[in-house]
Amino acid sequence: MQQFNDTKILVVGGAGFVGSNLIKLLLESSNPKQIVVVDNLLSAEIDNIPNSENILFIKGSIAEENILQKINDDFDYIFHLATYHGNQSSIHDPIADHANNTITTLKLLNHIKEFTYLKKIVYSGAGCAVAAKDVTNGAQATSEDASISLEMDSPYSISKIVGEFYSVYFHKQHSVPTVRARFQNVYGPGEVLGAGQWRGTPATVWRNVTPTFIFKSLKQECLTLENEGKSSRDFIFVKDICRGLLACALKGSPGEVYNLSSGTETSIAELAQTINTLTENPTTCELKPRRDWDHSICRYGSTEKAQRDLDFKTEVSLKQGLQATIEWTKENLLFIEKCISKHADKVTEYNS
Repeated sequence: MQQFNDTKILVVGGAGFVGSNLIKLLLESSNPKQIVVVDNLLSAEIDNIPNSENILFIKGSIAEENILQKINDDFDYIFHLATYHGNQSSIHDPIADHANNTITTLKLLNHIKEFTYLKKIVYSGAGCAVAAKDVTNGAQATSEDASISLEMDSPYSISKIVGEFYSVYFHKQHSVPTVRARFQNVYGPGEVLGAGQWRGTPATVWRNVTPTFIFKSLKQECLTLENEGKSSRDFIFVKDICRGLLACALKGSPGEVYNLSSGTETSIAELAQTINTLTENPTTCELKPRRDWDHSICRYGSTEKAQRDLDFKTEVSLKQGLQATIEWTKENLLFIEKCISKHADKVTEYNS
């Protein structure tokens, strides 16, 4: 990735799971002049940011005017990865979701609309916002030009697709070089359960399904399978998605959107079985009904466009990625437990 040598890069949300892994990959594969990280640590930990003299950390939201004023027209690339983490948190507090997803994107794009030095800004979209709803018996690969329904499962899905709308608008109206990267279910080392501040529900602690399953499986606890484990997702290893983000920056066409996906549909039951096997967890899973808000039941992304236009495809199999994530979790168990424990009183209060 020598193309990033001597470049100045802004990573909004750079202390988060994907953002911090992206920074590590940039530092491993190139020699950027400077990486500026903006993060309010709402759902992230400052410990995630690598130690490097090339990194400048700015604490706060990119929507804050005093922080926007520090973003000048001297960046080669911007990666906008900040988000109000999760469907359930957004359902609990749609106003917070709007403030941390929609407003952040709009303010950033409006601020840079007259920049002339910028080569590319990559926006992180969400595959769940365009996936077909109520599919129960196996999905068709969701392509980039899939139709978008007005019926969304959560404010999170709404704000992520609105971010895409604004990306397209600012490209057409102001020639902002936006490229949209549509994420599937990212997993891997660095996703810390309980990271950041309390966001109103236990989903603050139990983030995505993969780190939750791995943590509980290592503790030999029962894994709870919503919708009896019949739902399916497209799981993509974090290093693969970071490679995809760099490919979007280097090869993506402004105004376009690309799926960053494995192209493989995996049921939640299969995921649980694989994790329990790798961790040697003998505990039987608990089958529960479908969550009433979740209608994006079975889904995975098409890889055709990203392979053709970006020369991007995943390199890490699910089993390999899960094994690497399990080993990382073991090595960082004390840190993860510390992050979980800081929300213990809130979880108890919520459950009571």
